[in-house]
Amino acid sequence: MKRFLNIILLSLLVVGLLPTGVSAEEILTWQDCVKEAHKNHADLISAQEVVKQAKADKMIATSAILPQISSQLSEVTSKPTSNSISNTYAYGVSAQQLLFDGLKTPYEIAAAAKNVKAAQYNYDVTSSNIRLRLRTAFISLLNSQELLTITKDIALRRKQNADLIKLLYEGGMEHRGALLTAQANLAQADFNVVQAGRAITVSQRQLSKEMGRAEVRPIRATGSLEVITAKRERPNFEALAATNPFLENLAAKKEAAQFGLKSAKAEFFPTISVNASAGRTDSSWPPRDDEWSAGVTLTFPIFEGGRRLAEVSKAKAVLNQARADERSNRDGVTLTLEQAWTAWQNAIDTVAVQKEILRAADERAKISRVQYTNGLLSFDNWTIIEDNLAQAQTNFLSAQANAFIAEAQWVQARGGTLDYAE
Repeated sequence: MKRFLNIILLSLLVVGLLPTGVSAEEILTWQDCVKEAHKNHADLISAQEVVKQAKADKMIATSAILPQISSQLSEVTSKPTSNSISNTYAYGVSAQQLLFDGLKTPYEIAAAAKNVKAAQYNYDVTSSNIRLRLRTAFISLLNSQELLTITKDIALRRKQNADLIKLLYEGGMEHRGALLTAQANLAQADFNVVQAGRAITVSQRQLSKEMGRAEVRPIRATGSLEVITAKRERPNFEALAATNPFLENLAAKKEAAQFGLKSAKAEFFPTISVNASAGRTDSSWPPRDDEWSAGVTLTFPIFEGGRRLAEVSKAKAVLNQARADERSNRDGVTLTLEQAWTAWQNAIDTVAVQKEILRAADERAKISRVQYTNGLLSFDNWTIIEDNLAQAQTNFLSAQANAFIAEAQWVQARGGTLDYAE
């Protein structure tokens, strides 16, 4: 009894000394991946910073219509033609307020506001693209995990078949070609198991990347690849295209370009502003002599080498380009929506077809095994049926994964972001 207790204590000590978490897999749901991508994905962070830059540009444009106040403090030492050196000390405050600039500044503020909207829609587009890649990586890992299970089952079945044929060959009831074929099928099945295991590693890295992780750790995705038939009514693709963030981004850029053209044209109007200053100056510190000024300034450039004409021409070209981009991409988005929806529907139907094929192949394989064992079926016919079953199993799994990926592509075509709840 004492020896038995010592063995238990020694075992516990050894287990305690083993490194923990070396091979432990992190279990992640789809929502876990979404939350992490929201927080860490570099592309999303970059898009957020673009929005912040656009908002800062709007604040910069707005500052031009607010009073501009500054303070001055100076000490000047001078030596005129005489030998005496004089010092002048001064301090004061000055202010300037823009009254009129041909509405150039209001147009620039409006353009900046549209650019903020464009940046926000660009963020949605980025989020939508990330969701597609993240969803594809998640489904890929689920598929790789299921494929490993299937290939192991196929390998086990191939092993049983090879053992059976070996016994028949040794008993003189089967030829050498059948034995070699069974052994080759087993070797292929074993390789498929190894290949599926390697695919899991690649899928884990892909998913880690799309979550924004800096390092790769063992991950196991949890979820089901069972395809549930969703609402399959044909949607209004034109209406969906109108709310697509990619098109909204182009529309905002077009509107910003319209205000940019108006701003360029406003350069031809005079600029009127009022200014005032007050302070003190003296030849000694602190200065005691008061001084102030107030006035109105009107600025009207006469000749600038054609700069303003060139700016108007450039602004027109930018606007025309934005209009053309919006028109071209609107048709393209509508086409992409219909293509994505059609591909999704076809993928759902393919799953149903592959499911029936798998059911038939499985039933046929059960019957053929009994027939072959009883000598009612030749090896050549039996191995074809076994191959069909193995192929049907992998085809069904592939069809399921493809259906989920097709759905993700449909969501992305609609502009669904990481916040997409369905």
